[in-house]
Amino acid sequence: MSAPGIRVREFARRSNCDEKQVRRAIGAGKLKVNQDGTLDPAQLEIGWRRPIRSSKVVADTSEVSAQSVRTSSKVSAPEIKDDDTPAQAAAKIIAAMGAEHDLPEAIRIKENYNALLKQLEYEQKSGSLVELEVAESVIFNAGRAWRDSWLNWPARIGPMLAADLGLEADKVTEALTAHVHKQISVLGEPDTNFKG
Repeated sequence: MSAPGIRVREFARRSNCDEKQVRRAIGAGKLKVNQDGTLDPAQLEIGWRRPIRSSKVVADTSEVSAQSVRTSSKVSAPEIKDDDTPAQAAAKIIAAMGAEHDLPEAIRIKENYNALLKQLEYEQKSGSLVELEVAESVIFNAGRAWRDSWLNWPARIGPMLAADLGLEADKVTEALTAHVHKQISVLGEPDTNFKG
């Protein structure tokens, strides 16, 4: 006599996957459904799905032993004893890999950096923080606009000033242009070094 069938939800739970994945496998013909709508538990072992990286399978940490520790050629294998707890074995592995902090300290550091990144993201989205390239571009374009405005100023003002003073417009414009060019060269390029 065959084992009683199990519902799709229970089949998914035992397979450590989502019900949708089981239903897709049924639709694709990878799993056979009994007449009463249940699935045979023997199908759990037929390899009906490929394991994926993001599956919710949690490794049993109680099986950590010296034989299961894999190390690269650069890391020396830690000495794990059979009576070590999983936490002790994990601490030895972390120390052998050259970690500078224990797990709680590493989590604290990670959370602090995550908080700083969230703060930067908030400041950028709120407009109180801009990217360096954008700021440099704005300052460069503003400086160029000011320079162009000053370079055009003698041609606009020179004739009016000459008329007010009763002088030749060309000579006044020429003199103003020379002084404006001299002043612009003294001012130089805008400083866009924001790095301090």
